[in-house]
Amino acid sequence: MRTIYLDNAASTWPKPPEVSRAVAKCIDEYAANPGRGGHKLSLKASKAVYQARVRLARLFNVKNPNDIFFTVNATHALNQAIKGFVKAGDHVITTSLEHNSVRRPLEFLRKEAGVQITYIKPENHQFSLDAITSAIQTNTTMIVVSHASNLLGTIAPVKEIGLIARETGITYLVDASQTAGILPLDVEEMKIDMLAFPGHKGLYGPQGTGGLYVRSSVELTPLLHGGTGSHSEEIDQPMTRPDRYESGTLNTPGIVGLSAGVDFVLKTGVETIRQKEWTLTQLLLDKLSKVEGVRVFGPDKDIERVGVVPFMLEGVDASELAYILDQEYNIAVRSGFHCTPLAHETAGTSDTGAVRVSFGYFNEEEDIDALIKALQEIKEAFVI
Repeated sequence: MRTIYLDNAASTWPKPPEVSRAVAKCIDEYAANPGRGGHKLSLKASKAVYQARVRLARLFNVKNPNDIFFTVNATHALNQAIKGFVKAGDHVITTSLEHNSVRRPLEFLRKEAGVQITYIKPENHQFSLDAITSAIQTNTTMIVVSHASNLLGTIAPVKEIGLIARETGITYLVDASQTAGILPLDVEEMKIDMLAFPGHKGLYGPQGTGGLYVRSSVELTPLLHGGTGSHSEEIDQPMTRPDRYESGTLNTPGIVGLSAGVDFVLKTGVETIRQKEWTLTQLLLDKLSKVEGVRVFGPDKDIERVGVVPFMLEGVDASELAYILDQEYNIAVRSGFHCTPLAHETAGTSDTGAVRVSFGYFNEEEDIDALIKALQEIKEAFVI
């Protein structure tokens, strides 16, 4: 039975075939330590890593590729951005749809350093720019926003928020975990000072990859200290980018795979990828509305969201439903609380969790048909 994979918000699968080929070629031919040696293999590895920066810079309209730092995932990137910038007594504005990768570092700083936090709650899945402006205090140093919710699919107005941040001199951090490679991202046009992104989702790279863009005017305290391959004679961490934020050996094969994934996105086109996922999302929302006992959460079907659809089937526990779909129908979905209790509070699903379907570029309409058929059969079996 063919696996129907509908958990792309966690990690995209399958990957474009060129990704695994690039990883294998790197391991077999030149997986030496980049930036650590002057021999041919090390130089080739360094060149491949830099090419990945260049491709990412092209995708996000970053002027200097060396302002992009590689991390092991978006969580690592967000921790570096938040803990490396926010100081004791600062005030941070964020939203009630944030992933724990934003919430937990902030709450840690609240307890450890007296950092103040304001959570802005959207109304009917729309963010009030006035509410954000009104929340600004004299000690507000950062606004951090998820470009799109990993639970509800709600898309934040990142450009408009960026303009507020730039006009008020507040550093702006965007979590692009659900949008990098899926929605257009332009750090210049959107006035983004820091952009955190995973490699293994919409960029179609391997797991264990991610990155952080930091505008050249923004200085962070490094999260990690150690060997950088440069300025080894100095006691302190070097100031040179990207070395300052990339202590230790990089995941060269993973970054090479990520580079191939970004190349796939660039060649396919972000707009093409977005349109396919939006078409599938609208189709699923329409078909779910016709299944008795299904309750869907998130924006109405005529309001744009990313390819994420959470729902519940009356009378069936979310975890049990996901288990049945997996074991009996070979349909992979995600259930539970999706590492975002704030968003579940906003959605009113804190007590139950939800089942989440999330699309990728390689899903097709027949995947939706199979899911709807399975839900109909499960509904009948539970005599709803």
